[in-house]
Formats: sequence, structure tokens, C-alpha cells
Amino acid sequence: MSQLEIKNLHVAIGEKEIVKGLTLTIQSGEVHAIMGPNGTGKSTLSKAIAGHPDYTITSGEVLLDGKSILELEADERARAGLFLAFQYPSEIPGVSIANFLRAAQQARMAEGEELDASAYYKRLYSKMDLLKIDRKFTSRSVNEGFSGGEKKRCEILQMAMLEPKFSLMDETDSGLDIDALRIVADGVNTMRGPNLGVLLITHYQRLLDYIVPDHVHVMWDGRIVKSGDKSLALELEAKGYDWVKKELAAATA
Repeated sequence: MSQLEIKNLHVAIGEKEIVKGLTLTIQSGEVHAIMGPNGTGKSTLSKAIAGHPDYTITSGEVLLDGKSILELEADERARAGLFLAFQYPSEIPGVSIANFLRAAQQARMAEGEELDASAYYKRLYSKMDLLKIDRKFTSRSVNEGFSGGEKKRCEILQMAMLEPKFSLMDETDSGLDIDALRIVADGVNTMRGPNLGVLLITHYQRLLDYIVPDHVHVMWDGRIVKSGDKSLALELEAKGYDWVKKELAAATA
């Protein structure tokens, strides 16, 4: 069993502190959802953990299986078992999906070890069928000319092929219609199990109707201020966030 520990994490962009002392532990096999209004630091958290260079961790720890990852580059964190699904996936003109994923898998192998091409394509096609992605997409450039739903399915395909220990999913439901949402959720649920931990960042309950979380956290002003089970997400959907703000005001009065 693997564990991702975030301890008293502080993250800044330039001189502005965004994440202000956040602590959270995720075990493999668990799905944690983080919800909260815009500007509370949710996406900043995921990108900082993954090693995005625009975000500076000023203090705190991020431990993967007890070892700090903060000195690792983004690609080293990925090889250690982290995966980040972006809210707005980038286009990579001239690089086919098949070659992109093959290079990513080859990078995780020992020096001198070669990926078996036939086994690779057999596995790739099985994952594409699962996510209802046309096999013709293997020759298309990564995300170039893709719809929002196709980009998100491509992200989930990457996750399925790389089999990370922990997946950080930054508003994966953003821009998806209901059919694409179901397909993406089905893909995540198929991978869900004892070897994968998920940190799911979202604004809306609708994604959590399909990917039911074990734990739900409310993030406010750079911190987790409230935690509960899936019923907390339903309460947020029904009542919004004003009641959380009032609770926080009363607690500090």
C-alpha cells in the first residue's frame, strides 16, 4: 500500500501565497475530492505537488511512501508514481498519441530495456476501447484539434497506460457534456482499486455522482477547512459555500 502525505504545505506564485498550511493524507485505494470556490488554491495545490515550475513550495512537506519528492523534477515525480490530469490539456503538434505514450512508458523502464511493440499496442488498444476512443486517434497529434471531451479522455488514457500510484485530477469534468463525463468517469472507475489513490478537484457534485469519493474536503483561502464523506458534497451542492463561510466567521469571532 502506498501513501501520499501533504504536511503543512505553503505554496506561492511569485510573492503571493496561495496555499497556506494544508495537510492531507491519501492512501492508495482511496478517492479524495477537494471542492471549494474559485481562487481558493485547489489547482495550485495539484500543480505544486506535480512539480509545475510556476509554483514555489515555500514550506511544508510532500511525502510519497515516506520519502520527500520536493527535490525531484516534474518528470522524476511522474516516474515515482504521480500523475496530473490537467484542467486544460496542452496540444503537442507533430507528436502522435501512440508515440507520446510509448516514449512515456519507455522512460520508466530500466536503462537498456526495450518496450515490446506488439505488447504495447495490444495494451494501448484495450485501454482505448475501454474509454471508447477510436483507434484512429493513435496517429493523431496529442490533443491537436480535439474537442474538450476528447482531450479529457486522452488524459485518462495516459493515466490508464502509466498506472500511477496517485492521480491528481484537476477539474477533469470542466467542459464535458454528460456523455463525455460518463465515459471519463467509467474509465476512472475501471482503474479504481487498491493500487491507485485519487485526488479529485472539482466544483460540482455531478462528477461525484459517477466517481463516488471516500472523502470530501472543502478548501477555503488555501486551507482545508471541513472534511466529511460523500454527503458533504451533496450538502455543498444544495446550499452552496456561504454556510461554510459563516461557520468559519463564527469560529474566529
